[in-house]
Amino acid sequence: MRRTSFAAAFAILAFAVFPGLQCWGQQVGPMRPPGSSPAPPQQQQANQIPHSPQTLKSQVNLVNVFVTVRSKDHSIVTGLTKDDFKVYEDGVEQKVEFFSRETDVPITLAMLMDTSGSMYRILPAEKDAASRFVREVLRKRDEAMVMSFDTDVDMLADFTEDPSTLDEGIQRAQINVDASGIGGTAGTIPSQGGGTNLYDAVYLACHDQLGQEAGRKALVILSDAEDNGSKMSENDAIESAQRADAVIHFLLIRDFSAIEGYGAGVAHRMAEQTGGRVIDIHGEKSLDKAFDELTEELHSQYLVSYTPSNDKRDGTYRKIHVEVDKPDAKLLARKGYYAPWH
Repeated sequence: MRRTSFAAAFAILAFAVFPGLQCWGQQVGPMRPPGSSPAPPQQQQANQIPHSPQTLKSQVNLVNVFVTVRSKDHSIVTGLTKDDFKVYEDGVEQKVEFFSRETDVPITLAMLMDTSGSMYRILPAEKDAASRFVREVLRKRDEAMVMSFDTDVDMLADFTEDPSTLDEGIQRAQINVDASGIGGTAGTIPSQGGGTNLYDAVYLACHDQLGQEAGRKALVILSDAEDNGSKMSENDAIESAQRADAVIHFLLIRDFSAIEGYGAGVAHRMAEQTGGRVIDIHGEKSLDKAFDELTEELHSQYLVSYTPSNDKRDGTYRKIHVEVDKPDAKLLARKGYYAPWH
């Protein structure tokens, strides 16, 4: 399985020397300054709906919203019908055209593992829990990939349906900074500067990989959410996930670094803006429980689809609000999407 480094790619992109650079076999544009918006895709990739349990049919004007419903006691709510849901776009109620309680829509999953120095205590447990997770969450036609990030972003396992290949990639994750001074082991220190490149990792996973996929798409990020080296900004990372229609679930590692919870705000913003959730990790037992919750959640989603009443192909961001006729219910759903361009 190939292991791809993105340091050189980012250096080239930052100076916009080769706008048509091929990365992971897909075309990417020049790197933009932090805070700028990524270029809109030529076609909205989210507009793929289940046509049958075995196929996906392209519907350019259809917006898909995957919804998780939990009760007041945090348990998954099942048995809801189309009539229990209302969906609004920019405050205007939309007609729900497709509804499904099935969990048979394939999942495309990207797992991003923080391998910076602050993770050296938890990494072994993180790898064990992640390996069990991919074995339990993946079903027929599901795919997953594994990346690590620290001073660089590395592909540990490309998209595959094989849990064994994913496990091999997960087990290759290693701390990539010198942690010997804080009780860890010396790692590989890049010859040039850098830091924990969380935003770059999210951008690459969404823009270069998940944006080309159909169906349900999710990122599972294991990190303390500190970023001190990315060329992309937090906003760039969030927007790349929104454009790819990918949900970010954040497993926030709090008490294994010197600064507990430092990146909590970042984690919550990323999850909230994409329809995901943040699960605090305070030890190995909570790590296992978090993966169990994500497994249940990914297999217990409703699909609500509609054709927007605003049919302009203007590339603007449209806000989505979902309601369910269930007292005290808590919903997880994406907050919006980018309309297709001309």
